[in-house]
Amino acid sequence: MGRVTDQQVRKLNEEMAKHGQVGKASLRAGMDRTTGRKYIQAKALPSALRVARNWSTHLDVFAEDWPGIVAQLQRAPELQAKVLFNDLLERRPGFYRENQLRTFQRRVEVWQAQNGPDKEVFFPQEHIPGEALQTDFTWCTELKVTIGGTPFPHMMCHVVLPYSNWGWVTVCQSESMLALRKGVPAALLQLGRVPRFHQTDNCSAATHRLPEGEDVGVGKASAKEGQEPVEGNGGRGRKRPFNEEYLDMMGHYSMEPRTIGVGKSEQNGDVESANNVLKTRLNQYLLLRGSREFETVSAWETWAQTVCRKANSGRKRVTEELLAMRVLRVDRFAEFDELRTRVTSESMLVVKRNTYSVPARLVGAQVRVRLYEMELEVWHAGRRVLVVPRILGQNNYRVDYRHVVGPMLRKPGAFARYRYKEALFPGPVWQEALSTLKKALGDRKGEVAYLRILHLAAGTMECDVEAALVLLMGTGVIPEPELVKGLVGAAKPTQAPAIQPLNADPAEYDFLLAETLAEAG
Repeated sequence: MGRVTDQQVRKLNEEMAKHGQVGKASLRAGMDRTTGRKYIQAKALPSALRVARNWSTHLDVFAEDWPGIVAQLQRAPELQAKVLFNDLLERRPGFYRENQLRTFQRRVEVWQAQNGPDKEVFFPQEHIPGEALQTDFTWCTELKVTIGGTPFPHMMCHVVLPYSNWGWVTVCQSESMLALRKGVPAALLQLGRVPRFHQTDNCSAATHRLPEGEDVGVGKASAKEGQEPVEGNGGRGRKRPFNEEYLDMMGHYSMEPRTIGVGKSEQNGDVESANNVLKTRLNQYLLLRGSREFETVSAWETWAQTVCRKANSGRKRVTEELLAMRVLRVDRFAEFDELRTRVTSESMLVVKRNTYSVPARLVGAQVRVRLYEMELEVWHAGRRVLVVPRILGQNNYRVDYRHVVGPMLRKPGAFARYRYKEALFPGPVWQEALSTLKKALGDRKGEVAYLRILHLAAGTMECDVEAALVLLMGTGVIPEPELVKGLVGAAKPTQAPAIQPLNADPAEYDFLLAETLAEAG
């Protein structure tokens, strides 16, 4: 039987008051008759009878080495108990056992609580309605979302109102200024209101490190008027000024920028904790959806924003926040960087030290490039001629075989040592096809045949051509261009469906106009 509780003794006393029988009262209180008689005579609860024990009931096995441990802790309080214990095992082999680790850890914990240095204290903050937006980036790869059947590693720019926990997300691939230029305006557009402050951590999108020997404060040449200096820089106490581009966006929306201290993520705690809540909610809705596959990045982003909209509908404090903020009265800040460049003779563009292929008809043309967070647009003579996914990092390339296979077919000798040759193989099947053709026709003729098949894929459907290659090679047939073309059915020209011209009768709109005038009158 376990220790008698205060509740049992109270039950015992109630029963004794009813009938005065010790045995019956003890039985109903769930204790032995002798125990019941003891508490009746004591006229006190168990908690009042217990005496605090200030002595140890076990031999202190660490007594001999404990003074040395204390000296080590006093010298370096951040030493971990497990490290100290492993050191003891090495210095005193055979004297201590590994299963004594937990006992040792408790001893260290007691010493640290009674004699160690003060620990960091976190002070809960009261948020003012509509005062600030907090923005943070969080990786969402763990959600295992796929786009077109391919795993999609990505981040989300998460914007939160800390008073009401209203939140909004946009998909991004890095903690960049372009991601902020997309995420923050998107949140403001949803709110239709603007708070006084915008708060971030010390990400490189908003702030930058100073060269050695320099410092900056409010009013210095490298900081705009009204800029708040960011204290700390990797623990060296130096300040990180805001980036000019970031300040331009803050000025556009008349928001004051502010950051947390370097290494002080708890100061951005609301959005930091909201990141985990967001991903848990998205995961639950993905489970409910039954699939993590989306057609496009845009479809995934729209779906995630729908989940946010559902969560926001239950935020009771949002109305209070909106009333405290200014109305959004400016155009949306541009989401992209724009630059002018010329298409090289290789049918390539070099943007931010990365290389992109473009259609060969643009060789030598002067174009404008709009660089977004997730994609890159190419404009020529006021018309958008190309959209491609943006490349991260530097010295990388994205070559679309559709842009170069036509010109290469006229110069097939360039294929063998082409710098971006890997881009001319849409998949493993195509490499196998080239190998088969070269064995059957020789290197030069085999490469020409392969380029003809690739050119066919560029003008029809790549998946259909690939299926034809698999079928032919699977039956031991050499996949020559004419055979592939026959299977694909490319010889039959596709006819566009006939569409009847729209003949609108202006008289049909008179009825709508009459209704509008009637309502206005």
